[in-house]
Parts: sequence; C-alpha cells; structure tokens
Amino acid sequence: MKQRFYTLFLLVPLFLFGCKEDTPAPAIDTDHTYTYLALGDSYTIGESVAEADRWGVLLAGLLRESGVDVGNPYTIARTGWTTSELSSAIRKEGLKQQFDLVSLMIGVNNQYRKQSISTYRSEFRELLQTSISLAKGDPSNVIVLSIPNWAATPYGSNFNREQITEEIAAFNAVAADEAQKADVTFVNITSFSEKAAEDRSLVASDGLHYSGKMHLEWAKLAFPEAQNALK
Repeated sequence: MKQRFYTLFLLVPLFLFGCKEDTPAPAIDTDHTYTYLALGDSYTIGESVAEADRWGVLLAGLLRESGVDVGNPYTIARTGWTTSELSSAIRKEGLKQQFDLVSLMIGVNNQYRKQSISTYRSEFRELLQTSISLAKGDPSNVIVLSIPNWAATPYGSNFNREQITEEIAAFNAVAADEAQKADVTFVNITSFSEKAAEDRSLVASDGLHYSGKMHLEWAKLAFPEAQNALK
C-alpha cells in the first residue's frame, strides 16, 4: 500500500484553486518497533512547509531522540478537509494494519465553512472511535491536538478576528469534551498558535499556514503524551 498525500490550499474559498495530484510516498514505516498514524487536514499535512517540518514527522524525531523507536507517520490528511471528508478518506484507504500511536487534528474547515457544532460533535466522535479502533482499540494510544487559532495569522486580518477566536474556542471545547469522554488525551496547541500575532516567523510564507518553527512547538507539546502512549 502506498501512502497518499493530498494538497489543496486551506481556508481560502476552495473554488479558487485546483487540487494538486497526489504524490506517492513510501509505504507504512514498519522498520521500527512502533508505528504511527497521523490523521487531519492542512495542519497535519504541513501545507507550505517541507515534509521534514511537519509536526508529526518532528514528533517522531523527538520520540526517537528520547529512545522510543517509532517510524515517521503514515499520514491521511488533505488541506481543506472537514471531519466528514477525513472520515470518507479513511474508509477509502481501507487500512488493515493497527498502529501503536494515532494522532487526530481536525475541525478548522468545519469552522471556516460555518458547519454546525452539533454536526462537528457527531462526526468528531465517530473519528475518535475510528482512531481508537486503528490504535489497537486502546484510547491511551490516541492523542488529539486542538485547532489552531488562524485569526492570529496575517490572513486572519481579512476577517472578524474576535468572531473566529470565539468559534475556534467553541469547536475546541467540543473536541476536548469528546476526547475526555473517550478517555483520549487532548493536547492544547491553540494558545501557542496565537503567538503568531506577534511572531511572524511562526507563519508560513502564504500568510495563513504555519512555519516549521510553529510545527516544532506543536511537536514539543504533543511529545510527553505521545511518549506516555508508547511506554
């Protein structure tokens, strides 16, 4: 099976851009003791940064440096995806393998497209159960990362930043609540994402997504929980 990486451009109206062709990537990395599956959208695929600078890849590197022999993530993510689109992609992928670690980071496009909180809750809950299922049925092998607050980016200045911040907080509250109910660890990276308002080195060249520097900070925040999951 080959890994598929998908790219669009996030958060700008999707009709303005075409979809790039999928780029084949190596199969699931089984040359290490532990395997890792990363599920999400542009923040997981690392829109506007090199593959080596994606937070999931950086997280795997931090884990290896600490003595945890985990491979780089097998990634199912695409810029622009909502919860329903991610769910559809996972089903289409037809994964047969179980993973030792699964990360889930999804919801910004639900917020951007003005989808309801109730729809997000239902679909996010389903994704959590799918993640647990793919993590050998063990909730402790799953970590959820919160949605970054893109209001703090230069692109966010084109919108009502206060409203965006409130909406992101509402979606994150749902994700945190559902994660708690499922006994899944929730990692808050939103607060750090807001530092982009003062430090533009945390923002990618497109003015919307985040730089490798920001991705590294997310990896550091997720590291203790991922390390615990793989003990």
